[in-house]
Amino acid sequence: MNLSSLKPAAGSVKTGKRVGRGQGSGKGGTAARGHKGAQSRSGYSRKVGFEGGQMPLQRRLPKFGFNNINRVEFKALNLDAIQALAEKTNASVITLDLIRENGLCAKKDLVKILNRGEILAAVEVQANGFSAAAIESIEKAGGKAVKL
Repeated sequence: MNLSSLKPAAGSVKTGKRVGRGQGSGKGGTAARGHKGAQSRSGYSRKVGFEGGQMPLQRRLPKFGFNNINRVEFKALNLDAIQALAEKTNASVITLDLIRENGLCAKKDLVKILNRGEILAAVEVQANGFSAAAIESIEKAGGKAVKL
């Protein structure tokens, strides 16, 4: 095989539609654009979502609720995950870096500790937020909750 013998797959290459080449071609006159209207003119570009004057889909659908642009999203982490991490690493202080290294949250995530499960290890837990019940459980186990 060499470069001069390469050919595209059969039927994959089609010749383009030649428009505006006289009446005999069947695509003369209006060049297959129809009569009048914006789409028949040169320079026409349709807006995204335009449906020919019909009410566009994004305006037909009902909108519900409210999206607060100032909302702060936290990655929820439960006490059972903290307990498992404490057993796995034997660390006395669980920092955000340790949580990230073990793949429990992403680099930019804000972490909030919640109270599901139970914690037995007396560890200091550092996070961006805690639920009141989680703080109580950590301190009951002899640990400390440090909000960053």
